[in-house]
Amino acid sequence: MHQLQEKLGYIPDDAIADLARTHNMSRAEVVGVIGFYHDFHRTPPGRQRLRICRAESCQAMGADALAMHASERLGVEFGATTADGEVTLEAVYCLGNCACSPAVMLDGELHGRVSTERLDAILAEGRGT
Repeated sequence: MHQLQEKLGYIPDDAIADLARTHNMSRAEVVGVIGFYHDFHRTPPGRQRLRICRAESCQAMGADALAMHASERLGVEFGATTADGEVTLEAVYCLGNCACSPAVMLDGELHGRVSTERLDAILAEGRGT
């Protein structure tokens, strides 16, 4: 599953039966595994992936307001992709940057001490605007 996720960015529905056979699992079990782990997705991600840490340290430093701002600015809830297919908004539960909370990651690039204004700038830079 990890290899398929890495290669395609998601696990397509038509791969579930093959995965079930390969791993001697039922299709329902495969779907359960995909649904349980946040890093597995059943739909293609946006061109960019914005991950916002929702763990305790980041929450204590304002991540809830940052998360609400990101959702409103992008017009999507967590786990969804913008209508233009550009950005997928994801919650994560530790980016390992607790000393610089709140933390976000855009396409694998870690950012710390992110305010709403800084998040806007990170997104604008990532979108090339």
